[in-house]
Amino acid sequence: MHRRQLIGLGAAGIAAGALAACGQGSSRDNAAGSSAPAISKNRKKLTMVTTWPKDLPGLGTAATRVAEKLNQLTDGRITVDVYAAGELVPALQAFDTVADGNADMYHGAEYYWQGKSKAFTFFTAVPFGMTAQEIMGWIDFGGGQALWEELSGQYGIISFQAANTGHQMGGWFKKEINSLDDFRGLKMRIPGLGGDLVNALGGASVTLAGGEIFQALQTGQIDATEWVGPWNDYYLGFFQEAPYYYGPGFHEPGASLAIGMNRTTWDGLSASDQALVRAVCSDVNNLSLGEFTHQNSLHLKKLVDEEGTELRRFPADVEARAVEAAADIRASVGAQGGLEKRVYDSFEETLKAMRGWARVSEGAYYAAREAG
Repeated sequence: MHRRQLIGLGAAGIAAGALAACGQGSSRDNAAGSSAPAISKNRKKLTMVTTWPKDLPGLGTAATRVAEKLNQLTDGRITVDVYAAGELVPALQAFDTVADGNADMYHGAEYYWQGKSKAFTFFTAVPFGMTAQEIMGWIDFGGGQALWEELSGQYGIISFQAANTGHQMGGWFKKEINSLDDFRGLKMRIPGLGGDLVNALGGASVTLAGGEIFQALQTGQIDATEWVGPWNDYYLGFFQEAPYYYGPGFHEPGASLAIGMNRTTWDGLSASDQALVRAVCSDVNNLSLGEFTHQNSLHLKKLVDEEGTELRRFPADVEARAVEAAADIRASVGAQGGLEKRVYDSFEETLKAMRGWARVSEGAYYAAREAG
């Protein structure tokens, strides 16, 4: 599979036609009192936009899996047309497109919306924050979901976990990182609070959608990039331009990805269909974590054995500065007060408790296993 096949954009004519069709039946039109509902009484046809390159394994396929499962479990009564980044709207416009009612739902990473509120970043990943299992615990059982719905509800959206990449790698670098000094002036593609962390290390963060990263590396627009992990990174071909692969990914220890649905569309679903959407998102979320764990192990071997990737660990002074800066960066969100403070306080309280458990469970186990 070639990188071009994965990040190819849909034809302009297809995008224009799809957007027009979506607009004709948008939930915004219904709210305004249109006499022709967007969906028939018995059959519902929804539109999903994503922030992912077309057919990208793991991320793109998680979005498709949501659509397929809704179709299967309703015997075709609910169908979802899925559009990759750029086919209908650019990746970073997915949230606004759904909020405006020009699409019914998106699949993406919530930290892309930090320009609206930095509290969104806590529902994807924050530096030295929660692992995949921990963020699932916080959102599902620690009050995170209610806070998330309050946050997204300000924009007419309701959101759910719908994939998790597990632990991510620290990124691809054109040059070796031997000390903290090597971060000075380094231009790195990294969104969310991870971008603030790179800035604190002396670098300059850049936010780019997945389909734009390879060319930015190739042209020198950026010197380094993080994306996900071996599985996704292999198919986007970053190893061709940046041979040094650093870890651990302290910026995203377990990135949660989301389905965001237009609130008017959501309110138009029956209680049973709402329960079905929640169940499908939860199922896809759980499946993806196992899938990423399995595929990352296979593709790490490919990258090292077949592509000559050089695995490295960040130097001790980089990790030490990152730990120090991460706590301040997370706290800066809470310092904004209001809902941002409540999200921060809830996250940090849960993280503190989970760190205590992790220390005597997975942490101790991994150390013992490696020593064996």
